[in-house]
Amino acid sequence: MKHLDIVVKGNVQGVFFRKSTKAVADQLGVRGYVRNEANGDVFVAAEADEATMEMFLEWCNEGPEDAEVTTVETHEGELKNYRNFEVVKK
Repeated sequence: MKHLDIVVKGNVQGVFFRKSTKAVADQLGVRGYVRNEANGDVFVAAEADEATMEMFLEWCNEGPEDAEVTTVETHEGELKNYRNFEVVKK
């Protein structure tokens, strides 16, 4: 298992990015959370095995239909052992 902090940049708010991310995470078995940032980015904390994480990151680079992802930054972090995947609303 690995933990990644993922920052998705581009036109990624107001296009159901968080809801779609949760649907994909639930389907793949990724645990963690997703939230909008004040600067327009979307932040994802994700935990999964290597193969699952690769598929999840591929999706993050595309996003939902109306999203325009320009950059995806990832930083490996310490495992938090999340129980599920949640949408965090500020």
